[in-house]
Amino acid sequence: MSGAAIGIICKEPQPGRSKTRLAAAIGVVAASELSACFLRDVAAAIVAVPEALGRRGYGVYAPAGAEHVMRQLLPAEFGLLLQAGDDLGHVLIGAARALLLAGHDCVLLVNGDSPTLPPRLLAQAIEALREPGDRMVLGPASDGGYYLIGLKYPHQQLFTRISWGTDSVARSTCERAAEIGLATTLLPEWYDVDDIQSLRWLRDELFGHAARFRGGGFAAASRAFLRDAPQMTP
Repeated sequence: MSGAAIGIICKEPQPGRSKTRLAAAIGVVAASELSACFLRDVAAAIVAVPEALGRRGYGVYAPAGAEHVMRQLLPAEFGLLLQAGDDLGHVLIGAARALLLAGHDCVLLVNGDSPTLPPRLLAQAIEALREPGDRMVLGPASDGGYYLIGLKYPHQQLFTRISWGTDSVARSTCERAAEIGLATTLLPEWYDVDDIQSLRWLRDELFGHAARFRGGGFAAASRAFLRDAPQMTP
């Protein structure tokens, strides 16, 4: 292997288990279908990164046994990597280690909940990681987490003492990087879609009414789903 590995942290879309906060507002089946759309769109953003940069996409997935479903959702050229454990920190460090050991010169781990993630941010992250010296690239999310972390080496410290699922995740990760003297490159803020408010942002962005986030990817799967289901964002 060579070039950058770009892994989507994802789970098999299942009614009742996918996008549970959204499901409370739009129903479990719609939430599961939307989750599948998000994965297709994030994968499309990875494919849109210029091949000249050198990159390969991966689905870093759970649970075991979901390989057939993931193969249907992701492009044929993507690799699959089973998540290591249930804790997000273990999942992230496990994926970083495995993909770097596979021979990639750097790894980007992105969430599967940002369907309009701009491909230019992925390209920017790869370019930053290829600058001399060790560094972390972080894409802060609007909810205080991050939509992307990029590394050249699997620094365990970046995934410890983090209160996952809170608005302090990105800040704490930067603090861990500072503690070990790791240079940090911050990307522009973007957003995850995991509640009804962020679903409204997505609809506004896709249909030309964005007030906050603009210039994202086309998100063909999510666009088609929301166009045909206007009641999804009351």
